[in-house]
Amino acid sequence: MAYNSREVKRSFLDEIEDTWQGRGFNSRSEFIRYTLRDAVEHPTFDRDELVALLQAEEDVREERTMSAEEARERFGTDGTNE
Repeated sequence: MAYNSREVKRSFLDEIEDTWQGRGFNSRSEFIRYTLRDAVEHPTFDRDELVALLQAEEDVREERTMSAEEARERFGTDGTNE
């Protein structure tokens, strides 16, 4: 499916709106400043790690996670370190 740049930009802005409000920032500008400052202070954070982090955040929001107990049952571990 092809997107024009205006649709992608609007979608991205909508995502930013949801994110800053959901994380308790006072404004979009505050959220963007914080994000840019964090990117400068932690430059070793690469794109793949960011994608994984964003996916994990989405999984939590969409309740696609499980408790430690559920994971132990699903994967057959008893919770002790070997």
